[in-house]
Amino acid sequence: MRVVAFVGSSGTGKSYRAMWVARENDIDYIIDDGLLIKGNRVLSGSSAKRESTKLASVRRALFIEPAHAWQVKQKIKSENPSDILILGTSLNMIEAIIKALDLPHLQEVINIETVATQEEIKTAKNMRMQEGKHVIPVPTFEIKKDFSGYLLDPLKIFRPKHQDEDLFILDKSVVRPTFSYMGEYTISDNVIHTICQHEALKVDTVTRINRLWTQSKVTGLIVNMVITLKYGYTIVPEVKKIQKSVKEALQQYTALNVLYINVTVKTLTVT
Repeated sequence: MRVVAFVGSSGTGKSYRAMWVARENDIDYIIDDGLLIKGNRVLSGSSAKRESTKLASVRRALFIEPAHAWQVKQKIKSENPSDILILGTSLNMIEAIIKALDLPHLQEVINIETVATQEEIKTAKNMRMQEGKHVIPVPTFEIKKDFSGYLLDPLKIFRPKHQDEDLFILDKSVVRPTFSYMGEYTISDNVIHTICQHEALKVDTVTRINRLWTQSKVTGLIVNMVITLKYGYTIVPEVKKIQKSVKEALQQYTALNVLYINVTVKTLTVT
């Protein structure tokens, strides 16, 4: 296994550029802030951004807790990656992670200064210092009821040309850790509504979304939909299809904790 380090001081934009650096170096797996990431998915671990104090966050990022380290080690063993990129603020941090996860010796070091200009680094630092923003290098992140951080920037959605095509989402998950005093949890309603409408209309029997609204609870999200169905189909199975499709899409694209998808069939149409 080739182990590559991506090093830069805190707030210089490492996580923001992690995907690009990994792709340019033909690396599929990333370790960042306590997480093992492949592509657009978190495979294992627990984010340091979830911790309530800075000390706990550092311990999480360094895999100091045995149970956390064991979980990630087992996943690495089962995935058996040929290459892995480790993000850290220093070589000492990288070496500590390698030791905690029983990884091979470090073979290559990439510094943030080689992939970002001084102006870009300065901008990233200002965002961290003034706004408390942190980036996780996946377009979605698991924001369940036990996640204590805050999603800041709304996801950007590009609609496909055809109804049955998947949505294209371009963004990264930007969070503020709990120990940051700034910010609240926000995500654009338009994002949620677009995903719900798109997925519901992919079900062949749905002809129209009459009304759509959401309710945000402490423990998660409730989606309410009033729809029109084609005549000639059994309603209950079709409603279950819609609920399943919408819920899975929301969890995939936003990773929100979806409590209920309430679907009301208002009218039937003959086509």
